[in-house]
Amino acid sequence: MKSVQMDTHGGPEVMELRDIELAPPGPGAVRIKHAAIGLNYIDTYQRSGLYALPMPSGLGLEAAGVVEELGDGVTGLAVGDRVAYGAGPLGAYSEACNAPANRVTKIPDSINDETAAAMMLKGMTVRYLLRATYEVKAGETILFHAAAGGVGLIASQWAKALGATVIGTVGSEEKAELARAHGCDHTINYQTEDVAARVRELTGGQGVPVVYDGVGRDTLEASLDSLQPRGLLVSFGNASGPVANFDVGVLAAKGSLYLTRPTLMTYVASDEDLQTTAGDVMDVIGSGKVVIPVNQRYALADVRKAHEDLEGRRTTGATVLLP
Repeated sequence: MKSVQMDTHGGPEVMELRDIELAPPGPGAVRIKHAAIGLNYIDTYQRSGLYALPMPSGLGLEAAGVVEELGDGVTGLAVGDRVAYGAGPLGAYSEACNAPANRVTKIPDSINDETAAAMMLKGMTVRYLLRATYEVKAGETILFHAAAGGVGLIASQWAKALGATVIGTVGSEEKAELARAHGCDHTINYQTEDVAARVRELTGGQGVPVVYDGVGRDTLEASLDSLQPRGLLVSFGNASGPVANFDVGVLAAKGSLYLTRPTLMTYVASDEDLQTTAGDVMDVIGSGKVVIPVNQRYALADVRKAHEDLEGRRTTGATVLLP
């Protein structure tokens, strides 16, 4: 089968589409023929070495497809079932994979393959951000950076469904229109506006109780300055680069603030938590409260271009690779 492999960390050029042999699924595992594969920022971190992987390695944590073969001891799944996964195993950039049966989720008929491939990792990320790291409540105002991105568009809709007022940052008027169409009440163009000053204006000088920041280095100061006293900065990504050498005394000076750096893998470490989280994602999408906009599609062979466009901020919403 075809699979994207790399022998070293680096830029998009280190990824190569190769022919590899896929062994039969082992005990407790299933073989999944992929119909669509999700592209996520964490893939670029793992490719670049920001999150180092043992080499050589495959890439990708999210895909949807059909069960082709069952390993010994698998129950609850059958050949022909449509399934998706969003927390590994690593190697989703391929025509097929072997995955632990307890880490995949059945897809209802109401959700198509591309949506399923694009919703699991990003949808489960939004679920833990809004419902576990900080439980967003009706009537609250929140700030979400990169509101026109894959996670941002899901988060804006979900937070709106919870009754929150959503302020989202964007990099262009085109992205602002997209974010507003997906739940953002207010958008701030970080290219032309002072984010923190605008947040203060929109909140009557109070600031917000929580900021969700997947951008990292470039937005850290604006995020902290947008918070009300004892507010929480949820730093969950590094799109602009990682935050380094942070002085915790800044949290005291700016109002006894809180800072957390969560990851999806911690929140879905147990099978129970994974299935609960995935089930909530399926439910909110099935209800129509959240729509997954798949705005870019690339052939698996064009994976380098897909990474270049994602890192160049030339994408909106979700992106899928098609094997």
